[in-house]
Amino acid sequence: MRVEYTGRHYEVTPANRKEVEAGLSKIRKVLRDRFETKVVLAVEKHRHKAEITISSRIGPLVGLAQAGDMTAAIGQALEHLEKQALKNKTRIITRKRRLHSQWNGKAGDEQSGRARSESDSTMVQKFPAVAKGMEIHLVRTGDAVSLRPMTLEEGIKEAHFRDRDVFVFRDPKGQLMILHRTRDGRMELIEAP
Repeated sequence: MRVEYTGRHYEVTPANRKEVEAGLSKIRKVLRDRFETKVVLAVEKHRHKAEITISSRIGPLVGLAQAGDMTAAIGQALEHLEKQALKNKTRIITRKRRLHSQWNGKAGDEQSGRARSESDSTMVQKFPAVAKGMEIHLVRTGDAVSLRPMTLEEGIKEAHFRDRDVFVFRDPKGQLMILHRTRDGRMELIEAP
């Protein structure tokens, strides 16, 4: 911990240094990392001002205080810094906990509009039960159609491999088959006449 002292119309005494370093040791326990500190002690008329700035990895923390004597001003500035450090630490911890629970799938599934499927461990998108407006989307693609005949099991594997919700193919007898993935992740077979 590096501390830089500056006195403006005031001579920094060893007692002041000792008080600042004792207060910074408490803050160091909260922040748990190395930081640089700049201490400016000033006297203007009859006001004693203490400005303590800590540059840490979570950002700068600044404590300003005015009092009738310098030890009171230093104490108030250190109190202000300690409150800021505790506030920042709790904010970071709660953010990490929230992100950790989202990654584990415990929370946040409802917030993101997704739900876990019981049949498999993949995420399935929820859609509204009733469509608000009827728009016709025409999509022409060759990825959802198989040119060669295949069995039902091969069709299911191919639909999963191509990651398609609708997959069209012909069985070995030449009958047209359509596989459709439902909202809950299951595959439905539609036999066309």
